[in-house]
Amino acid sequence: MQHPDIAGTSFKKISIPDDPAIQQEPSCQASKLSALDSAAVPGYLRDTYYWAYLDPRNVKRLDHEWIVRTILWQQHRRLEAAAFAEIEPGQRVMQAACVYGSFSASLAAHIGPAGALEVFDVAEVQVLNCRRKLAGFEQAAVWQENVLNLRNGSFDVVVCYFLMHEIPDELKYELVDALSSNVGTGGKIIFVDYHKPHWAHPLKPVTSLVFDKLEPYAKGLWEQDIAEFAQPDNGLHWHKETYFGRLYQKVVATRHA
Repeated sequence: MQHPDIAGTSFKKISIPDDPAIQQEPSCQASKLSALDSAAVPGYLRDTYYWAYLDPRNVKRLDHEWIVRTILWQQHRRLEAAAFAEIEPGQRVMQAACVYGSFSASLAAHIGPAGALEVFDVAEVQVLNCRRKLAGFEQAAVWQENVLNLRNGSFDVVVCYFLMHEIPDELKYELVDALSSNVGTGGKIIFVDYHKPHWAHPLKPVTSLVFDKLEPYAKGLWEQDIAEFAQPDNGLHWHKETYFGRLYQKVVATRHA
């Protein structure tokens, strides 16, 4: 998954390996893949999540649908369907992070050839991996960019699927602000992520332990609603639903102004 950094970032072109899947021309944006200097990858990402998202060997090992389903206690399909229920075929969709498994391919299939999907991620290894998975979808493109730099209001929908819990709280404010700037009037920002479970949830102790050991920023979503990371008076209407004993949540912000 892509992890934004609060600092400004400069971009440059990179060469792409001779792989037909990688060289496929994207249909819904510019013809070149822009890239971040490796030094621009946030320090917390290198320090905390290198093993999961930056190590090429582990990217291949972890990018399987069954692993995603296991990590999410077999709730992945239900949560994915909840996100897709907010998206109509033919819409222009921004995905704010690469996601392991078949999520992006399923999303591209859901919007259909009349739609457009653009995926953004800060890590080159994630971008190249996602482009391979989306090679058969002409309506999809994947870009190596920091989503905090994208504020053009040109998308119908922005999807943020299990990214918020992986970034520090100070960046959660920046991310919500940036994503909300990418939809116009009537547009939606869809967040699907962890939520503080019911006090008696049998999985709360093990989830808490995993967060303490592997996900140091996740409990920020136990302590604050996602809407509370947004700027005040931002013209958004917020709606939240919880799932699986409140362990997960879908939050939809719709822009009315």
